[in-house]
Amino acid sequence: MSPLLVMTVVLCETIQPYFMSVVVDRGVLLRDMTVITHIGGWMILCALIGLVANVCNVYVSSRVSTSFGADLRTTLFTHIQSLSFSDIDRFGSASLITRMTNDITKIQQVILMSMRILLRAPMMLCLAVFFVVRIDADMAWVLLGAVPLLGGGIYWILRKGFPFFMRVQRLVDALNGVVRENLINIRVVKSFVREDFETRKFEDRNEQLKDTVIRASNIVVLLFPLMQLILNLSVVVVLWSGAYRVAAGELQVGELISFVNYLMQILMSLMMLSMVIMTVARAAASSQRVTEVLDAEPSLTNTSVGKQNHYRVERGEVEFRNVSFRYAGGETDVLHEVSFKVQGGEVVAVAGATGAAKSSLMQLIPRLYDVTRGEVRVDGVDVRDYELDALHEGIGMVLQQSELFSGSILENLRWGKAGASREEVEQAARAAQAHDFIAAMPEGYDTLLGRGGVNLSGGQKQRLCIARALLRRPKVLILDDSTSAVDSETERKLWDSLRSYAGETTLLVITQRVQTMQAADRVMVLEEGRLETIGTPEELKIISPAYREIYRSQQIFV
Repeated sequence: MSPLLVMTVVLCETIQPYFMSVVVDRGVLLRDMTVITHIGGWMILCALIGLVANVCNVYVSSRVSTSFGADLRTTLFTHIQSLSFSDIDRFGSASLITRMTNDITKIQQVILMSMRILLRAPMMLCLAVFFVVRIDADMAWVLLGAVPLLGGGIYWILRKGFPFFMRVQRLVDALNGVVRENLINIRVVKSFVREDFETRKFEDRNEQLKDTVIRASNIVVLLFPLMQLILNLSVVVVLWSGAYRVAAGELQVGELISFVNYLMQILMSLMMLSMVIMTVARAAASSQRVTEVLDAEPSLTNTSVGKQNHYRVERGEVEFRNVSFRYAGGETDVLHEVSFKVQGGEVVAVAGATGAAKSSLMQLIPRLYDVTRGEVRVDGVDVRDYELDALHEGIGMVLQQSELFSGSILENLRWGKAGASREEVEQAARAAQAHDFIAAMPEGYDTLLGRGGVNLSGGQKQRLCIARALLRRPKVLILDDSTSAVDSETERKLWDSLRSYAGETTLLVITQRVQTMQAADRVMVLEEGRLETIGTPEELKIISPAYREIYRSQQIFV
């Protein structure tokens, strides 16, 4: 609809100078009110038609551009959900937020301007040139000098300005990263009284962004005085040469007036076109950034074997076969030739010093990352041969950092199993030792949580995350140091209830507590990414120097 509406508006506008010349030459100069009234009526009618068409186009273009922006955000967000941890790490969360907001807004503005100005400018240019040549072809040579000057100026400014537009968007990323990091860690900032330091860091980033925007704007601003100068010079030349032609009887006064109006329309359409081109150039940088994400192929996808066989996790057996792993962009492996096997229903504690790659090891089981070498098998099947949804359905994982969402406690727990009954939720909460503190709250399970569960203690958040994972009844449950904020007595009760609630579920627990290790069937000890040993707690007291060191240090501490 937009091109038809724009064409209607342009026709109504470009016909007006022609009507004006008729009114002046046949009406005003000859004092014929009939011509003035008749042509004036047509001018009013054209103006009203143009007004209605313009209003309709504003509505259409606003609706289309807004819908386009919404669709693009949804598409980008959906694609981000398919990306792996390593893919998201590569882009950075702050950059992804900027691309979904600031960058898409710029693209949306281009769509809006395209439907209002980009269509309008060339149509007006063509029709105005037609009328100029029709009035006086000899004076149309003025355009031959004005148009190349304008085109050259636009090209030079775009060439100088585009690198700045890309840099501006990168600096917006950096600024958003500082803001996001500060707000997430605001408690740490205040507890260490580092507000001044964070403010200075923000000011530095903000100043860099300001300076770059000013430099980019200065280049863009040069365009408009240049165009205004060329426009005014063109009008002067037309009036000067036109006056001679009127005096010589080769041109009528009304035709000269309409010629000047058409010249103004031509040059204004070029200015509008240049403004759109500048906006497109700015949005081109944003478009590249959005396309970069959309074109990113997820590094973790369903294999053809997984799609064909539809494996399901049934027994919960986990096996590593000579597994080595390094993160994308890493120079060295964080895991080296790790091999072990865990039987279904077994409880295995994973111990080791900080940096021993315990979390990296566990994240390979649900295929949050792919191994660099070797195989990770669940129920004898390579995890790469499972459909990702089926694999994740059979494996529950509570990450090291307890993450909750805004909403009620009940809504957060039902993340583990959509549509779970109230009874199922309460059973899982009891098993995670969370029911009592939930019930003690004024609104119980309907208590609303702030962002990230800010109105809960660390131990309460951990127990809610465990309950959320238990609600799925997974065949394999991975707890990544998920009871570090829980007191010893509550932890003891938690393990007792977990064993009875989980039944035949395989439990893999990363922990630094000897009490937890002693309650496990076997303990796996990692040292610098290598499996030092695996065995029962009593066996490790004899054969594992690393385990003996952990055991003795905590016994002495007690």
